[in-house]
Amino acid sequence: MALARLVLASGRPVDLAELRFSSTYGDLQDGYPCKPLNDLRIRDLLRAAERSRPGTPVHLVPPRREYPDQYAGGLGPVEVLPAVACLGTFHSAALGPARDPVAYRSRLTVVWFQSTPRLPSDCDAEPALRTLDWPVLARDAPART
Repeated sequence: MALARLVLASGRPVDLAELRFSSTYGDLQDGYPCKPLNDLRIRDLLRAAERSRPGTPVHLVPPRREYPDQYAGGLGPVEVLPAVACLGTFHSAALGPARDPVAYRSRLTVVWFQSTPRLPSDCDAEPALRTLDWPVLARDAPART
């Protein structure tokens, strides 16, 4: 049973099978949010996504970056990402029309950021999630039981 179902702008339904939330800056003890720190956080999330589902392609929805009018430190200006980092695995029908629809599903792991810890749904999903180019990004794999 899926956690949520989204219908992409293309009309393809995709099911959210797994979702992990983490605080974007929960472990920030020294320093301040800035581009180098944010780029490192994104890179770590992408690595975690690759490790969580080996063989499943990973896609980053580029996050919104804000630049509040605050003092810039030695690492450059303050740059803030949305508060919640999300790592989700989505499934849908097989991409290949010759694939057995029972034996195969298409899969994609997505990393994105949002302002609150909530399940994405059709009415309030991040717009970039709904515009995923599923046929280009996802990959068919044998269905798991």
